[in-house]
Amino acid sequence: MSVAYTERLAEIGARPSIGSIGDSYDNSLAESVNGLYKTELIRRQGPWRNVEHVELATLAWVEWFNTRRLHSELGDIPPAEFESLYYARTRAQAKTQTPTRT
Repeated sequence: MSVAYTERLAEIGARPSIGSIGDSYDNSLAESVNGLYKTELIRRQGPWRNVEHVELATLAWVEWFNTRRLHSELGDIPPAEFESLYYARTRAQAKTQTPTRT
Protein backbone atom coordinates (compact mmCIF):
# COMPACT_ATOMS: atom_id res chain seq x y z
CA MET A 1 0.00 0.00 0.00
CA SER A 2 2.87 2.36 0.77
CA VAL A 3 4.18 1.98 -2.78
CA ALA A 4 0.76 2.86 -4.22
CA TYR A 5 0.54 5.95 -2.01
CA THR A 6 4.06 7.01 -2.90
CA GLU A 7 3.38 6.62 -6.63
CA ARG A 8 0.14 8.62 -6.40
CA LEU A 9 1.80 11.40 -4.42
CA ALA A 10 4.63 11.57 -6.97
CA GLU A 11 2.03 11.83 -9.77
CA ILE A 12 0.48 14.93 -8.21
CA GLY A 13 3.85 16.53 -7.47
CA ALA A 14 3.88 16.11 -3.68
CA ARG A 15 7.32 16.19 -2.18
CA PRO A 16 8.48 13.72 0.43
CA SER A 17 8.98 14.80 3.99
CA ILE A 18 12.04 13.76 5.91
CA GLY A 19 11.54 10.11 6.67
CA SER A 20 12.59 6.61 5.95
CA ILE A 21 13.14 5.32 2.44
CA GLY A 22 10.03 3.65 1.07
CA ASP A 23 7.42 5.53 3.06
CA SER A 24 4.70 7.47 1.28
CA TYR A 25 5.26 11.02 2.53
CA ASP A 26 2.24 10.41 4.73
CA ASN A 27 3.63 11.39 8.12
CA SER A 28 3.71 15.17 7.70
CA LEU A 29 0.27 15.34 6.10
CA ALA A 30 -1.27 13.00 8.66
CA GLU A 31 0.32 14.89 11.54
CA SER A 32 -0.92 18.19 10.15
CA VAL A 33 -4.52 16.97 9.78
CA ASN A 34 -4.42 15.27 13.19
CA GLY A 35 -3.17 18.51 14.73
CA LEU A 36 -6.01 20.48 13.13
CA TYR A 37 -8.53 17.84 14.25
CA LYS A 38 -7.33 17.98 17.85
CA THR A 39 -7.18 21.79 17.92
CA GLU A 40 -10.41 22.53 16.08
CA LEU A 41 -12.60 19.76 17.47
CA ILE A 42 -11.31 17.64 20.32
CA ARG A 43 -9.90 20.40 22.56
CA ARG A 44 -12.53 23.04 21.74
CA GLN A 45 -15.67 20.95 22.08
CA GLY A 46 -14.78 18.60 24.94
CA PRO A 47 -15.32 17.23 27.49
CA TRP A 48 -16.70 14.25 25.66
CA ARG A 49 -19.48 12.08 27.08
CA ASN A 50 -18.47 8.86 25.34
CA VAL A 51 -16.89 7.38 22.22
CA GLU A 52 -20.11 7.72 20.19
CA HIS A 53 -20.18 11.44 20.94
CA VAL A 54 -16.61 11.79 19.60
CA GLU A 55 -17.42 9.67 16.53
CA LEU A 56 -20.47 11.76 15.60
CA ALA A 57 -18.59 15.01 16.15
CA THR A 58 -15.72 13.67 14.04
CA LEU A 59 -18.08 12.88 11.16
CA ALA A 60 -19.46 16.41 11.28
CA TRP A 61 -15.94 17.91 11.46
CA VAL A 62 -14.72 15.89 8.46
CA GLU A 63 -17.77 16.95 6.43
CA TRP A 64 -17.18 20.61 7.37
CA PHE A 65 -13.43 20.36 6.72
CA ASN A 66 -13.92 18.90 3.24
CA THR A 67 -16.95 20.81 2.00
CA ARG A 68 -17.18 24.15 3.80
CA ARG A 69 -13.84 25.09 5.41
CA LEU A 70 -11.97 27.64 3.30
CA HIS A 71 -8.31 26.78 2.72
CA SER A 72 -5.93 29.60 1.85
CA GLU A 73 -3.53 27.21 0.09
CA LEU A 74 -6.38 26.24 -2.25
CA GLY A 75 -7.40 29.78 -3.16
CA ASP A 76 -9.82 30.14 -0.24
CA ILE A 77 -12.14 27.37 -1.39
CA PRO A 78 -13.00 24.06 0.32
CA PRO A 79 -11.05 20.92 -0.66
CA ALA A 80 -14.07 19.25 -2.28
CA GLU A 81 -14.60 22.25 -4.55
CA PHE A 82 -10.89 22.41 -5.38
CA GLU A 83 -10.90 18.71 -6.27
CA SER A 84 -13.95 19.12 -8.52
CA LEU A 85 -12.33 22.04 -10.32
CA TYR A 86 -9.08 20.11 -10.70
CA TYR A 87 -10.76 17.12 -12.33
CA ALA A 88 -12.90 19.33 -14.55
CA ARG A 89 -9.74 21.07 -15.81
CA THR A 90 -7.98 17.73 -16.24
CA ARG A 91 -10.87 16.36 -18.31
CA ALA A 92 -11.02 19.54 -20.40
CA GLN A 93 -7.27 19.40 -21.05
CA ALA A 94 -7.48 15.73 -22.01
CA LYS A 95 -10.23 16.51 -24.53
CA THR A 96 -8.19 19.27 -26.15
CA GLN A 97 -5.10 17.06 -26.33
CA THR A 98 -6.84 13.97 -27.72
CA PRO A 99 -6.36 13.70 -31.48
CA THR A 100 -9.62 13.55 -33.40
CA ARG A 101 -10.21 10.68 -35.79
CA THR A 102 -11.10 11.35 -39.39
